[in-house]
Amino acid sequence: MENVRVRFAPSPTGYLHIGGLRTALYNYLFAKKHGGKFVLRIEDTDQTRFVDGAIENLIRSLHWAGIDYDEGVVIDENGKVSQKGDFGPYIQSQRLDLYRKYVDELIEKGYAYYCFCGKERLDDLREMQKAQGKIPKYDGLCRGVSLEDAKKRIAAGEEHVVRLKMPKNKNLEFDDLVRGHISINSDDVDDQVLLKSDGYPTYHLAVVVDDHLMGISHIVRGEEWISSTPKHVYLYEAFGWEKPTFVHLPTVLNDQRKKLSKREGDVSVEDFKKSGYLAPGLVNYLALVGWSPEDNKEILSLKEMEEMFDFDRVSNAGGIFDRNKLDWVNAHYMKELSGQDLYELAQPYIIEAGLVDEETYKAKKDWMIFLLQTVQGSVSTLKEIPQAISFAFEDLGDLGPEEKEILQGQTVPQLLQALEEKVSAIEDFNFDQAKGLMKSIQKETGIKGKNLYMPTRIVLTGLQHGPELANILYLFGKDKILERIRKFK
Repeated sequence: MENVRVRFAPSPTGYLHIGGLRTALYNYLFAKKHGGKFVLRIEDTDQTRFVDGAIENLIRSLHWAGIDYDEGVVIDENGKVSQKGDFGPYIQSQRLDLYRKYVDELIEKGYAYYCFCGKERLDDLREMQKAQGKIPKYDGLCRGVSLEDAKKRIAAGEEHVVRLKMPKNKNLEFDDLVRGHISINSDDVDDQVLLKSDGYPTYHLAVVVDDHLMGISHIVRGEEWISSTPKHVYLYEAFGWEKPTFVHLPTVLNDQRKKLSKREGDVSVEDFKKSGYLAPGLVNYLALVGWSPEDNKEILSLKEMEEMFDFDRVSNAGGIFDRNKLDWVNAHYMKELSGQDLYELAQPYIIEAGLVDEETYKAKKDWMIFLLQTVQGSVSTLKEIPQAISFAFEDLGDLGPEEKEILQGQTVPQLLQALEEKVSAIEDFNFDQAKGLMKSIQKETGIKGKNLYMPTRIVLTGLQHGPELANILYLFGKDKILERIRKFK
């Protein structure tokens, strides 16, 4: 496939949504697979919805996820929004003169017209059409205004927009790599506003002009844009431009098969990052929400996905976002972390939980790494770590009824006596000593299995189950072990 150029073109209206990240990911993977270019463009023509900091968040979220792009909007070494590439500007609000030029061309060719209908008339029209059971759309009243009259009215200061003049009864057709051939009759399509009264273009004009001028070969976006694509197809025809290949991706759904929304909690990349998910885990799982590799492998590195990805394996049905499956995938990547990486990544969560302060965390680095590796296999996210390691910091609370009953066992007094004597006799309490401790007590007392391990664990941590007992013994050290044993003697 020659000259693949794709783009991710979000609006800066807030933090990057998880569905947006998947769209960016699929664009990125397709470009990588075919040796193409990936462009980041900002579509900010609706200035009323612009959110300060949204562009910076978007760039940082993509960077965190490992999704690199070749051209577009970047953050420079001074932390300022900048741009790189030969097809800029890559921010639509900086391209207004360009859009005006193409709108004028459409008007002169008879593909667009000036419309002077006010909001009140349009609202009344919409309500009337709804009451009649019709799909609300513009009735074409201003189509009858001659270009000469329109220009006089504009010169007199009359407020106006520019609309696309859809042809009558024309089948607008395109092929979609996910959905196949699509045909929609122009009579079912509205005379879309192309240029608003404030001089800004609508999405429909800007996206076509920009995709053409930036040489975009494949438009990869969410399925919510399918109904708008016939307007875009007609605009390509009106300009005499070759239309790109369209790819409309299935929506990311919740477990009730509805679109993921902010009302249900975490939906932005920032939310998942704060919840302690690792970038490779989130990206790996997200790729599978709508796409499956030929061998149905579920744990995939970004490099493997780059080699395997194509749109013929993308489903046309919405993909269910399953938090349990995400946790399972993320747990795999948690287990793969080195001790040093785990130590660095877990630090803000542990300090925020108040288990230790930053100074202590750094001073006890080796002990902290050992503690973290002790629970590493039992957590799915970084956020779960403080709870998992809390046993090493908190005082022993009241025991539950089951735990109390276990400590009533016949051999418990003998076990605690032997534990106290053995630990007291150890001068240098290192990990090897901790590993051999329980075996030596078993040999000396004959107590084994549950009768040996369960009471010991309860005395130390208050719980029947938990991390490797030898690790707990080593982490607690001689003084703390003796203190806890004597509490129950």
